[in-house]
Amino acid sequence: MTAPEFSRLERIDTIGEGEREVSISATQEERAALAARFELKSIDRLDGVFRLRRDAAGVVARGRVRAAVVQSCVVTDDPLPVTVDEPVALRFVAEDAPDADEIELNEDSLDTMGFDGAAIDLGEAAAETMALALDPFPRGPNAAAALREAGVISEEEAKPLGALAGLKAQLEKRQP
Repeated sequence: MTAPEFSRLERIDTIGEGEREVSISATQEERAALAARFELKSIDRLDGVFRLRRDAAGVVARGRVRAAVVQSCVVTDDPLPVTVDEPVALRFVAEDAPDADEIELNEDSLDTMGFDGAAIDLGEAAAETMALALDPFPRGPNAAAALREAGVISEEEAKPLGALAGLKAQLEKRQP
């Protein structure tokens, strides 16, 4: 397995039952590598602040991930600046822990990430949080005009025409 582009390992033996705050920031090189991985034009900033504590099931990390990225419009490829300010609530569970695959979920459940038992990776957690917060199909202000120019109709335009086309076909069948 390839090492993550943005790795900030926190050893488990440094995390106690009381909360400890950890702040991380990606370097320019790490941001460039993550931008390539997530197919972004650029990542101008990626920071995370986590409050860590151990519990019986693993390590709980709560905090925020903030980022400034530039995505590409899926229609025009125009650059779209986007900011991310996402809360984080994770439980890191040792991959070799008994019953690691059988975690009961309730309304207070945290998203889980596996770790090797020795250290958790807050950098990868921040990168994944940022990526999940982004619109997978971003459209810029020129997207609708470009689609119209290419002859693509909107969903709103297609629905009435589709219904009328079905009615027209039924009427044609009835006429002798």
